[in-house]
Formats: sequence, C-alpha cells, structure tokens
Amino acid sequence: MAQCVQSVVEFIQDSFVPMVAVLCSEDAERLTRRNNLGFAELLRPFCRLTSEGHIRDPNNQVLPVKNLRISVNNVVTRPAHCTGALSPAQRRLLGDVVSSCQPAEGGVANVITAGDYDLNISDRSLKASVPWYAAWRDTLTELSSSKHYTANTPWFETYRESFMQSMPASDHEFLNHYLACLLVVSSTEAVPVEQFLKLSQEQHRIQHSGDYTNPKWFIPNTLKYYVLLHDMSQGDEHRADSVYEDMKQRYGVHSCYLLKVNSRTAAAGADEQIPDPWSQYLHKNNLHSQDTYEEPASAPDANDATAVENNVDTADGDWPESAEKDTTVSNNTDHGHPLQLGPVPGDPTSLDALRVASSEAKRSSLGAGGPLGAGPGTISSSHGTCLTLNDHDRIRQFIQEFTFRGLLPHVEKNIRQLNDQLISRKGLSRSLFSATKKWFGGGKVPEKSISELKNTSGLLYPPEAPELQIRKMADLCFLVQHYELAYSCYHTAKKDFLSDQAMLYAAGALEMAAVAAFLQAGGGAPRPYPAHYMDTAIQTYRDVCKNMVLAERCALLSAEVLKSQGKYSDAATLLIKMTSEDSDLRSALLLEQAAHCFINMRNPMVRKFAFHMILAGHRFSKAGQKRHALRCYCQAMQVYKGKGWSLAEDHINFTIGRQSFTLRQPDNAVSAFRHILTNDSQQTATQQGAFLREYLYVYKSVTGGSEQVLPQLPLPCIHSSATRVYFGHERCLAEGEKQAATHVSLDQEYDRDLAVMWRHLEEQAVAAAHRGVVPATFQPTQCCLNSQTDNLRFPLAVVEEPIIVEVLFQNPLKVPLELSSLCLLWRFTPKQDLSSPNEDQSSYQSLTNEREASEPATSQNDDLITTEVIPEFHMSPEEKKVARLKLLPHQTGQLNILGVAYNLASPPAGETDNSIEGQQVAAELAVRGRQDLEIQGPRLNSTKEEKMSVGYGPDRRLDPVVTPAMPLLEVFFLQFPTALLCGEIRKAYVEFCNVGPVAMRGLRVNSTHPDFFTFGGAAGGGAATPLTPLSPASAENCSAYRTVATTPTAGDDQAPGAATPTTLVSAKDFCQTSSVVEIPIDGGGGGGGGTLQPGDSVQLPLWLRGPDQEGVHEINFLFYYESADKGSKTSHRVLRHTVFICASRSLSVRATACRSNIPPEETAGEGTTGERTNGSMLVFIDVENINMCEAGVREFHIVQVSSSSRHWRLHKCINPAEDKDWKLSSREKSKLCFRATQCNPHQATSGTTDKYTFADLSLGTEQIISSSTPCADFFFPALHGGSGEEGGRASSAPAGQESVAGGGVGRRVAAVVRKCNDLDLDIIVLWKAYVVEDNKQLILEGQLHVALQTIGKEACSLSQKEEAQEMVLLKFKPELPPPMSRPSMEQLSHLIKSNMNYPETYTHPFTTQSLCVVPVSLTLSNCSSLQVDVIIDLRHKTSSSEEHHASFTWLGQTQYKLPLKPQEVTRLALSACFLQAGVYNLGTPRVFARLAAVGGTTTTTTGSESSQQISSPALIVINSA
Repeated sequence: MAQCVQSVVEFIQDSFVPMVAVLCSEDAERLTRRNNLGFAELLRPFCRLTSEGHIRDPNNQVLPVKNLRISVNNVVTRPAHCTGALSPAQRRLLGDVVSSCQPAEGGVANVITAGDYDLNISDRSLKASVPWYAAWRDTLTELSSSKHYTANTPWFETYRESFMQSMPASDHEFLNHYLACLLVVSSTEAVPVEQFLKLSQEQHRIQHSGDYTNPKWFIPNTLKYYVLLHDMSQGDEHRADSVYEDMKQRYGVHSCYLLKVNSRTAAAGADEQIPDPWSQYLHKNNLHSQDTYEEPASAPDANDATAVENNVDTADGDWPESAEKDTTVSNNTDHGHPLQLGPVPGDPTSLDALRVASSEAKRSSLGAGGPLGAGPGTISSSHGTCLTLNDHDRIRQFIQEFTFRGLLPHVEKNIRQLNDQLISRKGLSRSLFSATKKWFGGGKVPEKSISELKNTSGLLYPPEAPELQIRKMADLCFLVQHYELAYSCYHTAKKDFLSDQAMLYAAGALEMAAVAAFLQAGGGAPRPYPAHYMDTAIQTYRDVCKNMVLAERCALLSAEVLKSQGKYSDAATLLIKMTSEDSDLRSALLLEQAAHCFINMRNPMVRKFAFHMILAGHRFSKAGQKRHALRCYCQAMQVYKGKGWSLAEDHINFTIGRQSFTLRQPDNAVSAFRHILTNDSQQTATQQGAFLREYLYVYKSVTGGSEQVLPQLPLPCIHSSATRVYFGHERCLAEGEKQAATHVSLDQEYDRDLAVMWRHLEEQAVAAAHRGVVPATFQPTQCCLNSQTDNLRFPLAVVEEPIIVEVLFQNPLKVPLELSSLCLLWRFTPKQDLSSPNEDQSSYQSLTNEREASEPATSQNDDLITTEVIPEFHMSPEEKKVARLKLLPHQTGQLNILGVAYNLASPPAGETDNSIEGQQVAAELAVRGRQDLEIQGPRLNSTKEEKMSVGYGPDRRLDPVVTPAMPLLEVFFLQFPTALLCGEIRKAYVEFCNVGPVAMRGLRVNSTHPDFFTFGGAAGGGAATPLTPLSPASAENCSAYRTVATTPTAGDDQAPGAATPTTLVSAKDFCQTSSVVEIPIDGGGGGGGGTLQPGDSVQLPLWLRGPDQEGVHEINFLFYYESADKGSKTSHRVLRHTVFICASRSLSVRATACRSNIPPEETAGEGTTGERTNGSMLVFIDVENINMCEAGVREFHIVQVSSSSRHWRLHKCINPAEDKDWKLSSREKSKLCFRATQCNPHQATSGTTDKYTFADLSLGTEQIISSSTPCADFFFPALHGGSGEEGGRASSAPAGQESVAGGGVGRRVAAVVRKCNDLDLDIIVLWKAYVVEDNKQLILEGQLHVALQTIGKEACSLSQKEEAQEMVLLKFKPELPPPMSRPSMEQLSHLIKSNMNYPETYTHPFTTQSLCVVPVSLTLSNCSSLQVDVIIDLRHKTSSSEEHHASFTWLGQTQYKLPLKPQEVTRLALSACFLQAGVYNLGTPRVFARLAAVGGTTTTTTGSESSQQISSPALIVINSA
C-alpha cells in the first residue's frame, strides 16, 4: 500500500476512540455560533490529548494512556441507516471527500524505484507518464536515501478516516457507543442549574425511555459532565464564577467545568490573524451531523444512487459536470471490461458519447455560471473570529481536564465493576456449562467452516448477557489502550459467540482480538498477529452476515497491519478480494492500494502494479471520479510505455483521451489520441477507424475551425529524411524519332558510384573551360538532393524554374486516409543582390504562405512563389506513397521550405458510403493541419571534440537560394541506335535547344567513352560534303564515310589492291588534349560568336562507333554550358545523358610484319620517285568472321585496308588476286598479304614528324578517305592509347653529347638495338556487313584497328585478357639496383639485313666444262642508327652427314670484314662453283655483326659479334646442257 501519514498504530487508535455526546442549551448554542461553529465543532480540533494519562487495571496496576483522542458529537436521535451498507447520502459524501482530495499541483514528485522502473506517483504523473511527454524523467526529484520511497495517496487516507468515522453504532459491539455526555449551559441563563437539570433529564429520557434506538450508549450509568460556558466579551464573569462554585458543590469538582470563550468581538478579530484549526475538520462533521442520515424526499432508484455517488467536486477550478452527464458516461461503461477499448466501432454511441459529454459540459457550465457554489461542506465565512489564542488554550485545558478527571476515572470504575460482575457470574454459570459439555460434547468446541455455520447474524443477546458484558469490558479496555486485558476478553467472548453460533458477534470478537493482539506486541510479551482471525471475520461479515461495511472496515485494518509487517502480497490479496460490484468507489480505492502493495514488495511486481492501476482507473471512472481515473491510467502508462505492448498502450491512451476530453483538457486528449494513431497499432481496421474518427472529432472540437496557426497532425507519417528535392524543369518526352536526354529525374535511384563518376566528368569539363585548372570555388551540380547527397551548402535554384519536393507519406493504419488540398509551406526572404552572402539580412522581411495555406484552394498564385495544390491524395491502408509538390519562384532570394499543409479526413465507416449523408459526415470530420519537414543532418565526426560528443551538421536541401535566370539546354538525339556491331560506324544527329531566357555559350561534352562518338575533325571537314548525307532524310544505305569512286584502267597498278596516293595528316587536327569536346554551335543558326540565343536550336551530325568489346555498355554524356551574361551566381550548368549500347561481335583481325627479301632494285622499280629503297616489309593480316549470325548479319565484305604511320605505308596488295571476292560468312577466315615500304625521305626529314601518312588500299570500286571524318576521328584516339610514337622519339643527339659512362652508353646501345625491331605501322580494316531486318536489306559499315609495333610480333584488334599474375614471394631484404639494360641476342640478330641476288635457274655444259661458276650478289643493309662492323664467313660448316657431292664452294675470298655506316647498303660480288647439276642452297654464308665503339669506347655489350638472321633458303637449280 501507499505510504500513509499515520502509522498503523495511530490509525487503529484513531479509528476506535471514546465517544462523547453533547447536549447544549439554546443560549449556549447561540454563544458558540458567534464563531460560526457548534459546540461539538468548537472542541473537535482540541480532542487529541497532548499529555499522557494513567489508569489502573483490575489488578491495580497503573497503565499509561498515550496520545488519546476522544470524539465529541452532537446527539442525533434519528434512526440510523441499515448497517449492512452505506446510505446514498453517505456514498455521496464519501465520493465528495475523495474527489475533493486531489494531488497538489506543483508538489514534490513522489518517486518509486521499482526494479528498472522509476515510477512517478504524484500530481506530475499525469504529465510524466503520458506518451507525448517525452522528457518525463526531468520532472523527477532526488530520491530519498531509502531504497523504496513510497508515494502518498491522501485521498485514500481521507476516505479511510471518513469511512471509519461514519461507521454507525451496532448492537454487537460497543466501540461506537457513547461513554459520556457533556451538558453545556450558558452563564447568561437566568437559572443555569435548572437548564442543567433539563438537559440531564433529556439525556436520561433518550437513553432509557426506549423510544430512541439512536444514539447508543455504552453503559446505563452514562457519565454526565456539566459545562458552564461563559462569554468573556458579553457575560458577567463574577456571576459565572459564583454559578460555577455552586456547580462544584452540587455535582462535584471532577464533574463540572467553567469554560470561558469569546474573549474578543468579531470586529476586533477581523483585524488580527488567528489560526483557523477548524477548516480541516468541518467536512468530516457532515458525516456525523443530523443531515447526514436524512433520506431524500423521494426514494431514488439505482441509477439515481449512482448519479449521487458519481458527483464530482470541481473545487479545484475545473469545469463542473452535471450528475446527468456523469450518469451517461458511467452507464456506457457499467457493463464493460476495464480492458475493453470502448463501444463497438460503428455503433453511434462511440462518437455520441463524446458529443453528449461535450454538450452537457457546455450546458452545465453555462447554467452554473462558473464553478459550483458552497456545498454541504463549504463554509463561506471564517471560524473562531471571537476566540483568541488564550481561548484555544482554555478549550485544550478543558478537554484534558474532562478526560483525566472525568472520563478515564469513569472508565476505570466501570472496568472494575464489569470485571467483578463477570468473575461472580462466571464462577457458577460457566462452570456448570463447562461440566455439561464435558459429559455430552467434550471439552472443545468442534471447528466448523463458515459455510457449515447457519446464519445467526440476527441473533440478539439481552443487554445483561454475560457474553455482552465480556465484550463490553473488552471494548472499554481497548479504548483506554489496555490491549492485553482486551485481547483476553475478546478471545473469551469469541469462544462463547462461536459456541452459540452468533456469527456477527463472533466476527466482531475475532476482528478486535486480532487488532488487540497486534497492538499488544508492543508490550513485554509480544504476541503474533493472528491473520486468520481477520480472514475469518471478513469472510463472516461478507458471506454470512452480508455486511460489506464491517467487512471493509476489517479489511482496511488487516491490510494496514500486514503492510506494517512487510506482508505486501497478503495485503494485496486481501484488498483484491474486497472488490465487488456494489461499490465502485471502494473497489477503485482498494485496487489502487493493492497496486501499490505490488511495487513495495522485496521484488517489485511492476506489471501487476500497472495492471491493477488500470483496473482501479476503470472503477474510478465508473464511480464518477474522472480525475482519479485519469491519474491511474497515466501512472500505469509509465510501465506499459515502450515495451511493445501496443494493445495495452492503445487502451490506456484511448481512455486517457476520453477522460481528458471529459475533464476539459483538450490538449491532453488530442495528444493521447494522436499517440494511438502514430503508434504501431495491432488493432483491427474497424477499431482503428473508430480511433481516427474520435481523434478528428476531438481535434475539431478543440480547434473549433478558427485556428490561425495550423497545428500539427499525426497522420500520415512523414519520413522526413527520405525527402528529395529536384531543381529544374521536368524533362518532357520527345515526339516521333527524337530521343530526349535522360538527365536527372525523381524516378531515378541514387547511386553513389555514379555520383562520383558524374562529379569527375564535371570537374574535367570545368577544367577544360578554365584552361585546365579547376576553380577553387567549384561545387558540383546537384539537381536532385536526397539523404545521401552533400547537403551542407545551400542549393541553388533558378528563377522561373520549378522546385519539386518529393515527400514520402506512410499510412500506418489499416484504414484508408483521405488527404486533400495538399501544398507546401514556405518562408521566403526576397533579396536582389545574391553575390554577397554576408550582407545584412535584417533589412529584408521574410514572407510566408501559412495564412494562404490555412484556406484550401486549387492553387496559390503569388507574386513571389506559385504554390501547387494537390486537390486529392488518397492513401490505401498501410501504404507508402510519395507526393510531388511544386513551387515556382518568381524572385531571387532565400527560400525555406517548412512543411506540408493538408486536410485530413477519415472515410465513412463502411468505406463505401458514397451517400450524401456519408460524405457530409466525412466532411464534418475533416480537419486542416500541417506537418513540418525536420531533417537531421549528418553526424559530425571529423575532429576529436566531435567524436567525443554527439553533434549533427546542417541539412539544407530544403533551403535553396533562388538565383537569376540562366540558359536551359534541351538535347534531342535522332536516329540514335541501341545496338551496334563491334567497330560499326553509325551516323546520327543531335539537336541542341536553348529553352531558357538567357543566351548560352561554351557548349562542351564529356563522356566516359570519348572513343564512342565524334562530331568531326577540322581536317576531315567536319561540315558535310556532297558525299555524306546532309540530313536524316538522305538515303538509308548512304555511306557514313567520305568516299571517292575508283576508275579501273589497264594495268595492274590501277586495279583493286594497287597502290594509291598517300595523304599527310596532322594528329592535332583530330586528337583532343582531353576527353572534353567542344561542340561547334556557331554555324548552325544559333547566332554568331559561338552562342545559342534563347529559343534557338541547332542540329549537328554525330558519328558513333561500336565498342570493341561485346556486351552491354553504359555510356554517359555530360553536356556543359555557360550563360552569356557575366556575373551570374551560377557559373555553369550541366545536362546528363545515359545510353546503353548492346555491342555484338563482328570481325577479328590479327596482323604480323616481317622483312621482305625482295632486292632493292625491284622495290625501287615498283615505288614512286623519291621513295626510299633501302627496304620493305611484308604485312600479313588474318581476318575472321566471329559473328554468330547475331542481329541478322549475313556476311561481311572487306572493302578497304588502310595504313597510318609516320615512317611506313602500305604499298601494294600481294594477296588476294585480282578476281578474288573478299566475303566472309560466319566463322570464315581469310588471309591478306600486303607490302609496306618506308615513306619518302624528304617527308621524314622535313621536320614534319608529327604528321601521319595515310595510305588506302581499296578492295572494291570505292575508296574511303581514311584521313577524314569519321575514320580518322575514331582512329587517332586509339593511336594515342598505344606506343606508336616511340619510334619518332629516338634520340638524335650527337654521340659526343652522350655520357661516356657505362650506364649511359649501355642505355643508348639498348635503345638503338630495340629500334631495329620497332615498327610504327597502324592498320585500319574497313568492312561492310549486309543485314536483313524486316525483310529489308541494310548495309552496315565499320572499321577495326590493329597497331603493329614490333617486327615478327602478332597484334590483334581484340584486347587479350590479362593473364592471372603469379604469386610473388615477399622480399624482406632491400632489392639491389636494377642491372644495366642489355639488348638480348635476338635483338642483336636484327642489326644487319642480308639479301642474295642470283638467277634461279642456270644451265651449264658439264660435258665440256667440269666447273660451273655462277655470279651471286650479297646485299647487306645496316638497320641501325650506329656504325656496325660486319664479318661475312663463306666457309661451310663441317658436318658428317653432309654429302660431299651435293656441296658447292665459294670462289675467291672466304671471309670479309667491312664497316657499315648507319642505314648504309653494301653489295658484295661473290662466285659460287658447282661440280654437277642439281638443286643447291646458296644460303650458307654466315653474317656476324658488332656495333662499333660508341664515343671511342668499346663496351662489354658490343665486344663480341652476334650472328645475324639469314633470310629464307636461297635455292638455285643447276641444269646440265
């Protein structure tokens, strides 16, 4: 139980006190009324004795009487109500007592620490436990040093005290019987003694005549105490003293008293502040006054009784509630379970109850005109105004004199007399009775259960019965604190009553025996508390005697005793058993105390506490105690809150909302209903619909539709962090064949990797526009902001361009929601000069649209910002749905998007009620409110201080800065493919439109695949030629290349495959320094100076080339452009476009090159004038069709092979033959052979090393100009990716300038040796493919690139997969410096190129001449750039297997030594001698070469000769003539 102000001993002693009656004369009553008090009321604050009294027991032992209190009441002779239950008037007054005792506002919070819970049990619990009060722990004060700091419940203590004092007198006990009677007479009486005689006779008549059953008197010889009341301000004090002297002579010194009061007048008392101790006792007086037991004029029925009980005192300032209203609300829940949420939804009583409560409350407040007036217990004027502090002391002295000199001696005398009587009577009667029982029934009364005992509660003993005398003696001893003798008498009486089966008397004896035994424990011999006595007494009162009043008294006493002994579980069980349906108030109070018992246990049972607080709150509500009901539910919420018990939370919040609304606490009601709706509810859809309708009704009742500031709405839930903001126009879909740029839209999901990629592309474009340097103020463009973007800076919006805010709504309920007139709330600060962000903003006034948003409209047009309004927004049950709301700014300034405003309505209960009435009800329950968009920024975690604390940065995605107008680019693509073959060339068109109000310039494009497209190079004539289509209306099969027709003439040189004129092209005309490409828009009608005026557009051709790798490729374009107006806050704008290209396999090209063995004379004859004749190459090209008939490709045609190099060119096609058709079907392979020669010497030495020679070998009737757009545009980016420029970067510095150090010489030698094998030749294979699509043949074109860089090494058009690298062991020692680079033996074997010239067939008459001598010419060419020493050895190798007759011999000198200058060609004339006819191999000479000394120094690298590679076998046929 809750902690009480009184201890259990004090509570029991104050519950059973000596009763003293008062009889006053009229003059005496009139004298005390001057103080607005009766005589009994005058004495009540002073009835507790401050000093200790004494009494002697029958054994003549002195016993102290401590802290004794007496009860003084007026004599009331009206018959009392039935003792089995309280009268309606008593119930009403007890209800008033409980309702008037509320927790004091602002008091110290009482906290119970129970396990992991800190329960706030106080007036602040209403604020501390409700779910909308988030920081309820802040209201808790410091806990006391004890482990359990228990809460106070003063309303229960007041109820308990009032209940105990309202106990009617009963015949089975004497505790409430009067022991004495005060006879009060005023000193102003003419003959006071006669008045005393009359009052004495009146008391005797009331007690002994038999005409009155009430009041009841303790003993026949009632103590009469004569009091002479004297008015000090008006009476004659001398006369009063003389009368008092006469009284002492007549009645005795200890039976009379002179009480002097009213020492001052009322007028004088008004000026002096005297304590008023009577106020706290006056309401209790009503329970004992004569009016208490007056029955109403008409007998009330049960409902009227409930209405009386449910009357709520509103003295604390709240609005009054009529009895009719309380009856209505109470009747709605009389038969309901406390955990039932309320009336069945769909039943009109759900909302009707609230409507009735609201209307009745308003009517009662209007009718009453304010708070209730003075009730039965309210005294309008002050008390004791004529009394001084000395008068207070006189009254206190009178009570003490009366008690010690009159009452206690009287009680002591009666105890002795009763004890003597009992001893004399008991000696004969009880001994005879005991002997009879020994003979016939044994010496012990058999135990019987309560159910076996017959109901003898109506049995009455005569007053002189020994059993009653024992009980009377026990009560007398108990009242004067002689608990040992009292227990003995109670125990004896209990046995007698049980033997007589007088159950009412037995229950009373058991009850008091248990109490006396508990109080006796303070003595020397403690006696255990017999709890079973109390249990038997309660069960007897309740079940046998049907007297709930006595049972309740017994339960209250036993619970206090058990609580004092720490037996909280037993106390809670006892209190719960006492709950019943006959009294809701009693059940509510006992359930609340039981709940407090659960949290005061050694192991607190917090959930049981909360559950029983719910039950108590339900019974408080039925009893009309709305405030106490609300308090109980709020205290229980502390336990159920946040534990996942959603159904319990819903019930509690629903009840809190109902009770708060009834108590005129609209804010709490709205908050409670809001929590039901926003919580993850497990209720059914029907129940949730009822919650929503009640919330809307309460909300509308609170606001009344006249709110100037839109309040917050709980539904639907808004995920603020998921809010996305888009700046710019929504991209319209193009019509017809036009394909619009994808850019950025709200339909796209955010990808962090893609965002990094776009940022990188934008940085490259900005750097290209600012001479390769990215400005320090650069900020990447973010068109769409979300939770993953960088929102630390204010985003930039543009005037007259919409701002679209995507808000994510979630309907947590299982019922649909109807939203209407949905719009954004904003605050705008106009500002003209946005270039200075630090400018003082105080001169600008912020404007908002909250006033316009409170009035629903289809749209909100404003000179500042146009706000779009969504008329209807339907949300299905448990649906997540986004709403895209648009703002259109018309001025520059700072914009802050605050939230959204909308109308919230609930659909009809049937969800399909489309009738006029249903729509009208829905419209009536529609409320308008708002929800703010509050976005928490990112967690700050950069510095140490930020890591140690919890801080969040700003998120400014909803705070854009509106900047001046900017150009706006729209891009459309025409004939843009979605699928290409690898290497396929396709021509498309792109259209650029400026739809903004400002001119545009500096248009550039950057891409992740810059080799995928080209706008054409300068040398290639980016503008269209007559041989290229001018527009999309051109022929479908027209070539995308620049072509010229070839006219065949007689002669092999002009046939297909013959050599063609070459073209010199500079790489600068086609190569870009970066991936950013400038787009020429000045020639397309967009205005001069490279600008595009507002409203203008330009269309440009765009060539595309399929990726070399098959698969799906994502290609991203970023178009960069700037405003023609200077000084704009936004430096540039970008437009994004993403395409997906599916690349299919086409051809695979492999190429190798080797040195040619053709003599230089033949080469010179085939070449043009001026060409170098020191050597040629053979180029072998293998082409394979690797297409698997994808995309309907039938066959490929190789139409041309072109070369590009600074040193070599393709000269002639050796293979195929003239009539060969180069068609490749699926999986076919073909081999082509070309001769390559070096370029003209003047071209190589004219300082044009950066120029490339293009040579085209056409295999058809048309020649494609490979040095123009688009062939060269796609070729050069691939060239820069290779190492083709290495050959031109050979050092040409003189030898003397080179360091003679070994390292320098070695490096130069190695470079020279490698140069001998390098080949700077790039091959372009152009093809056509014939495709059948929709029964229509199409011709596709394409080109593949192969870079030949090393002689004898194969190159491929397809990149080979990198082989997996082998695992490398870890090295812990430092590596040695790399050794000096040395050329390998294979590289050294290519220093000298040898070639033999001889007749293939020679006829000699061996019959006439035995020796045949054939002349042979050996040509030696130095392929390096250094001098080489050559040794030619003509001697044959000795071999045992070689036959002598098959050999020949060289005539003349067998070994030659000669130096060759760089690039020098030398011929040696040799003679071969043959002895007989046959076939001979002349390739026997061995050639050795050694690099000459570099700078006069011979290194180890060049110290030995290296054998040179010999050409293929030189066979000669010797015939005999």
